[in-house]
Amino acid sequence: MTRDSLIALALGLVAAVAFVSATAGPLPMRLILFLVTPLPLLMAGLGWGVRACLIAGLAGAVVLAAFGPMVAAVFAVSQAVPAAVLSHLAMLSRPAASGPTSDSAQALNREPTSAPAADPVAREWYPPGRLVIWAAILAAIPALIWTIVADANSEDIKTALTAALEAAFKAGSIEAPGGGPWTPEGIARISSIVYAALPGGSAIAWMSSLLLTLWMAGRIMRSAGLLTRPWPDLASLEFPKSVALVFAAVSLAAILDGPAGIAGRAFFGAFLLAYLLLGLAIIHFITRGANWRPFALWALYTGLLFISGLVAVPVALIGLTDSLLQLRRRYGQPPGTT
Repeated sequence: MTRDSLIALALGLVAAVAFVSATAGPLPMRLILFLVTPLPLLMAGLGWGVRACLIAGLAGAVVLAAFGPMVAAVFAVSQAVPAAVLSHLAMLSRPAASGPTSDSAQALNREPTSAPAADPVAREWYPPGRLVIWAAILAAIPALIWTIVADANSEDIKTALTAALEAAFKAGSIEAPGGGPWTPEGIARISSIVYAALPGGSAIAWMSSLLLTLWMAGRIMRSAGLLTRPWPDLASLEFPKSVALVFAAVSLAAILDGPAGIAGRAFFGAFLLAYLLLGLAIIHFITRGANWRPFALWALYTGLLFISGLVAVPVALIGLTDSLLQLRRRYGQPPGTT
């Protein structure tokens, strides 16, 4: 067995341990372990190639099969497959065309290759904007599967949500609109709204995990000298124009009932996060070189942390209108400007 295969096996074992550990213990620690579970798999893919990522994913699934075939299947679908796809796409490249190319122009009229390049700067690499879209798709699919499976026990889940909300309202002394205690009917309505939002919330959590660990794996492999592609200018992130039409379609589907509505809400959550990230990239780009930039970014991320709903929607709208308004071309500074 080669050294690379042994490294992949070890990373797969680490991912399996993190995956199992995320099902027990204090909630904050479980959340952290869930978010970092794909990290070892993506490190294998970015550092030693997609084959190493597949070996790591298979090793993790085999270990988790001891806890039951369903556990291994969930790990494969939600962690191993997305990590293999993203690491494969991240390392795709082709010889650079003459002249400058934008992120969307790189999106390839011909198929790129995954062959390593002696000079990574002289190659066009798979656009990071498309990696974000793939992460949205890969996160929405397991979220959709999980929600459909959970829908068979929807009444039990709604009952548990109602009890949790009632306890939270009492513990926080949160009054109902208009003052006074919450009625059982009011709590049940809030519980139904939360239940309807579960597909989108699950997709957002999965996508956040994938993108965060992809970024972390890239940084780690870059520091170790094992990342062959150059680090992208993330503030220049772009999406294909057709993605806006897809987002409009899933937004309409999200208001439907039944399986179509569940699917629509799962993909709506994932694409909403994608456009939020695009909006943040645009803000980072157009504030380059401005003296007030640190204060603006500090206020933006503080708002996202504490009043996310009020801040995230306008930022996502900035991303959604990017193809029409061309904000970076009108107001932005060139890459490399601080």
